[in-house]
Amino acid sequence: MTTLHEFTVPDIHGVPRPLSDYQGKVLLIVNVASRCGFTPQYAGLEALWRQYHAQGLVVLGFPCNQFGGQEPDDEAAISDFCSTTYDVTFPLFAKVEVNGDSAHPLWQHLKKSAPGILGSEAIKWNFTKFLVDGEGLVVERYAPTTKPAEISRDIERLLQSTTPST
Repeated sequence: MTTLHEFTVPDIHGVPRPLSDYQGKVLLIVNVASRCGFTPQYAGLEALWRQYHAQGLVVLGFPCNQFGGQEPDDEAAISDFCSTTYDVTFPLFAKVEVNGDSAHPLWQHLKKSAPGILGSEAIKWNFTKFLVDGEGLVVERYAPTTKPAEISRDIERLLQSTTPST
């Protein structure tokens, strides 16, 4: 069985980051965009990160420009926007495609592991969220309309059942 820990993805600065670095952590993986109606969710994602990071949550943001061209900038501009507008301190990664033939293998895995409504694997819009347990298994998929704070109870449940890695 494939887990998220088997993937390596470039961070926002282009440095390859093995997701095995997050083994034992609860992950909230989100496709993000800077010019979307859901962009204010950055504040909620950052709030989750700050509230639960010490307990083992890691929020991972993956910019994507596949939905209405709402993330047209390069990684440096995205990083600057997130930092200056929403004081984002959680890890951001290089822009990815989440749908289609060029979808990043990580996102292919996420979609297959937790299909959306009516079994559809396609990501419908920016700010689709995936909750992953400490073993790297996808536990839940949330729609873009799900506010980050609404995921708190699920995060707390996973954090209580996850033994931190040493």
